[in-house]
Amino acid sequence: MIIQKTENSRLSSFDPNNFSFGNTFIDHMVICEYENGKWGDVKLVPYGPLAFTPAMMGVNYGQACFEGMKAYKDQEGQVFLFRPEKNFERINKSASRLAMPEVTEEMFLDGLKALVDIDRNWIPQGEGMSLYIRPLIFATEEALKARVAEKYMFAIVATPAKSYYTEPVSVKISDHYSRAANGGVGSAKAAGNYAASFYPTQLAIEEGYDQIIWTDDATHEYFEESGTMNVFVRINDTVYTPPTSEKILDGVTRDSFIALAKKRGIEVKVEQIPVKTVIEAQKNGTLKEVWGVGTAVVTTVFQALGYQGDKLALPKLSDEESYAAILKNDLVNIQTNHSEDSFGWRVLVEKNVLETV
Repeated sequence: MIIQKTENSRLSSFDPNNFSFGNTFIDHMVICEYENGKWGDVKLVPYGPLAFTPAMMGVNYGQACFEGMKAYKDQEGQVFLFRPEKNFERINKSASRLAMPEVTEEMFLDGLKALVDIDRNWIPQGEGMSLYIRPLIFATEEALKARVAEKYMFAIVATPAKSYYTEPVSVKISDHYSRAANGGVGSAKAAGNYAASFYPTQLAIEEGYDQIIWTDDATHEYFEESGTMNVFVRINDTVYTPPTSEKILDGVTRDSFIALAKKRGIEVKVEQIPVKTVIEAQKNGTLKEVWGVGTAVVTTVFQALGYQGDKLALPKLSDEESYAAILKNDLVNIQTNHSEDSFGWRVLVEKNVLETV
């Protein structure tokens, strides 16, 4: 790894009690370029702009994918990653689906650890605090030709993070727009998936909702995801979540919630969730809660569902009653080293890791 440390750290101007998620970047980033059929040297360099032109193929033809993950700091100042191998596997799955070159495990994991270690002082400490990390791959070749690019960049950037949603949200069940279709790229974290979701979400916001529950493209009869999150439904004391597919992202937080629920003895059914079943359960009082999970949000509880012009209220549960709250607490305690990690999910980032990579 080639290392170029910044001579102008911005850390002294960072206020961990007053910052904007997604707009505040740490001092360094990782970059690696692909050309002539192979990846070059991994470089850890000062964070900043790179030289590209509007003819860059990633901008014109959409060959771009990314991951979302976090680093956490415990009470003793130790820093941990959470299940980074899952993100490594998934970014390569996304890259393959978009005809881009896969990255090596060494590039991905060593790059992550080096970046987190050198900028560990940027990681805020406290409840809901973390460092959000964005690995990404995108086409950089300068050519206006609709074909697979020959040049790419792998990069890792990061921003301090705090709680995303602090209050329950209202969501509209989509009966027209879909996030993904059979045979498409729904199972990849393709940049274009997010671009396509913004307009329907904007329409939902104009109707007084915060987000959308995406339904299947063919019939709009089944739940798929919610916004940028995987979705869970609790009817009585059983939890349901749709199975992953070529339309539904294999979320790391989703997978963790399922494992934590089973450990607690909560019944989890991974199966299709009919919209009509959820609506009927809301009307007969058996629908206890609906929530979304994802890396950035961890858990977002829904307070109302919009469906065919009606706004259907959901029960207000205490943290002791809510499976969403209980499982979130279990997850966060593992991530932040407040509880035993029987799953082996937590990965310690050693200090001075740069000396060994």
